[in-house]
Amino acid sequence: MKEGTRLHRLSLQVVPWLVAMLMRAWFGTCRITVHGLEHRRGTLDAGRKVVASFWHYTFPFVFYQLRRESATVMVSASRDGEYIARLAEEFGFSTTRGSRNNRGAQALKDLLKLAAAGESTAIVADGSQGPPRIAQPGAILLASRAGVPVLPVMWSASRYFAFRSWDRTAIPQPFARVDFYYGEPLDVPADLKGAGIEDYRRILECRLNELYDRAWRRQGRAGH
Repeated sequence: MKEGTRLHRLSLQVVPWLVAMLMRAWFGTCRITVHGLEHRRGTLDAGRKVVASFWHYTFPFVFYQLRRESATVMVSASRDGEYIARLAEEFGFSTTRGSRNNRGAQALKDLLKLAAAGESTAIVADGSQGPPRIAQPGAILLASRAGVPVLPVMWSASRYFAFRSWDRTAIPQPFARVDFYYGEPLDVPADLKGAGIEDYRRILECRLNELYDRAWRRQGRAGH
């Protein structure tokens, strides 16, 4: 076995576990206020399955905040995506791998089977490559075929770090005030095609961006 391959496999075993441990300790210092509980009560708390949808920048804290939920998350099929998949699994989620350019169609089929079997699922709305805050159709396709609503989620923080990535992936700073939002569930008609998918994709994008604006206005900011 090549040394680089051995080190990569070792890092896949160790790094996500270490990061998850750090996240639990780090985010555990934050003061978290949850908004939109009426939307949660009408879906997850009522036993109703959903397609959770959120912007890519939010994913580390979303994994932490929803760690007690049972769901399967679509994660990029890229080499780097393996770290994210294993991080999600550290927080109790199952994963399926796919993106626009790699196994995306098969990953959606996998999620659809799980949704049809009564499991909640989750998709990053703007995908693994962006552009940021532009929704892709995956969540709408899945919700339409599975007969479940899309549940938007979002967060903002009084203090945070943002990485120099395409989406400015963010994490709250220790002891920050975090506002976590459940948005209004989006019910999607069955068997949408073509223009119908595009119409509801735009509705989801608008709802996520309205939730984003509301969340960050609470911190006195236009965005992250």
